[in-house]
Amino acid sequence: MRRRLALWLIPFGLSAAVPSGAEIVVLDDGRFLQASRYQLDGDRMRIELEVGGELTLPLLRIARIVEDEVSDPAAINGMLEPLPLDLGFSEAAGVPEVPFGQYIFEFSRAVNINPALVVAVVRAESAFDPGAVSSKGARGLMQLMPATGKRLGVVPAELFDPEINLHAGVTYLGQLIDRYADDLPLVLAAYNAGEGAVDRHNGVPPYKETQDYIRRIYSFLGISEAAEESSGS
Repeated sequence: MRRRLALWLIPFGLSAAVPSGAEIVVLDDGRFLQASRYQLDGDRMRIELEVGGELTLPLLRIARIVEDEVSDPAAINGMLEPLPLDLGFSEAAGVPEVPFGQYIFEFSRAVNINPALVVAVVRAESAFDPGAVSSKGARGLMQLMPATGKRLGVVPAELFDPEINLHAGVTYLGQLIDRYADDLPLVLAAYNAGEGAVDRHNGVPPYKETQDYIRRIYSFLGISEAAEESSGS
């Protein structure tokens, strides 16, 4: 049975209506705000608030930034169905034939995760580029935010080290798998939009970005039929 987790987000700086193109900035303490735009400046983020004004925050305060573009709630229905993928580790899978495959295999075994899932996430997040930096401040192979790295005992500069980034990212995936009882759509939604968004919506959030992210991972895992069904086609 899927776990239902307590709501812990506290509304902060919200406007009544969300215009197209707005962003949700989730802070490390669970609060969130709506931004009309943002700009990365080294280890800080300048945020223009939807309600007016702006502020600059260190990246260590920002857990996630997600596009606040809402999809038809019916579009997520197919994502809630069980999927034909064992999330557990198996030696039979062998070392993935991808960059950093040995690290992926070893760290996946350590936390009992199917290496194929890790490969799909790395492919979607950075295309195996250890130096990748997103406009939202996510870093490295698994595109971890500095705030997420901090939770895992990793300082921002270390997120560009392939071994450290993969170890932290795989550990985080393992935590999400445990938290959401092997429910892959919720695991991927939380990885993309944060646990708070999943908890607040009591399931996969209705964000187009997050739903597209899940479909992309499905495709990389070779379960595109489930992805097509979940899109309502």
